[in-house]
Amino acid sequence: MPTRRTLIAGTIAASLLPGMRSAATGLADLGATVDRFPIWPGTPPGPPASAVAEQWVKRSPNGGADDIAWPHVASPMLTVVKPARPTGAAVLICPGGGYARVAVGRTGGSIARQFAARGITAFELLYRLPHDGWAAGPDAPLQDAQRAMRVIRAGAGTRWTVDPVRIAVAGFSAGGHLAARLASRSAQSTYQPQDATDRLPATPAVAGLFFPVITMLDDGVHAQSRRELLGVHAADPQWQRRYSAQLDLPPSMPPSFVACNGDDPVVPFRNSILMFEALKAAKVAAELMVFEKGGHGPPVNHRDGTPVPWLDLFLAWSRDHGWPG
Repeated sequence: MPTRRTLIAGTIAASLLPGMRSAATGLADLGATVDRFPIWPGTPPGPPASAVAEQWVKRSPNGGADDIAWPHVASPMLTVVKPARPTGAAVLICPGGGYARVAVGRTGGSIARQFAARGITAFELLYRLPHDGWAAGPDAPLQDAQRAMRVIRAGAGTRWTVDPVRIAVAGFSAGGHLAARLASRSAQSTYQPQDATDRLPATPAVAGLFFPVITMLDDGVHAQSRRELLGVHAADPQWQRRYSAQLDLPPSMPPSFVACNGDDPVVPFRNSILMFEALKAAKVAAELMVFEKGGHGPPVNHRDGTPVPWLDLFLAWSRDHGWPG
């Protein structure tokens, strides 16, 4: 079972040079391999007036070498954890960090490994942050998520053993907000097409939202995420509504699985309730799991030490809706 910190990070991946390939630490038992590469063909859309100096920091003094986070991202990346026996299903993983940073590692995350162990090709996203001054502001992360889905589809069946219609999204904490916005705003034009890849759809087959940030309104808000995402507009009711992921869900919203813990001290579980209520009101297939304990992370083990199979619950529900197939 991953640690809470591992899950909130989304625990992403690989300090390899773009395009290089290596066996990731801890993946040898699965026969999985890892690739890492930039998602944009050149500079991402709407660069700031001053170039972003990419930076990573240690997440804790005693953490491992890969226990890092990125407060500044200049080049959005995908890290691909490829299973030894791919089933054709894939998932785009959006990690958390409260939009203040992206909490990702370099050697293949444990969540990605768990997907890969089940034959699902996992793509971990290192996305840009609004505070770096990108022209798109709060939509810069969404630009990266849309582009990432299109890049995955562009390589499906050629670069990777992936079926282009069997690609899900899974988001954790603030990454849950990004995943929810990708699911509901996949058709929104957020950037000018860069190449043929951008003619492909960005809609995921299903969405998994885990202890997610959802709302930017006062009821249930995670204040740090709102402050970091909206910046000088954080107190503006129109901006709060525009970036609340539970509002204005379209008919095209994919089936969505929402999970949280009732004792989460970081992101109020009210976020998950709001999202589930909105999904039901929009007549979107949805499941809600509120576990008793686990804080801001996966549910804790049962008293006898038995793990709560949160990932298998997500996969079992998703199979009812055609993914992973």
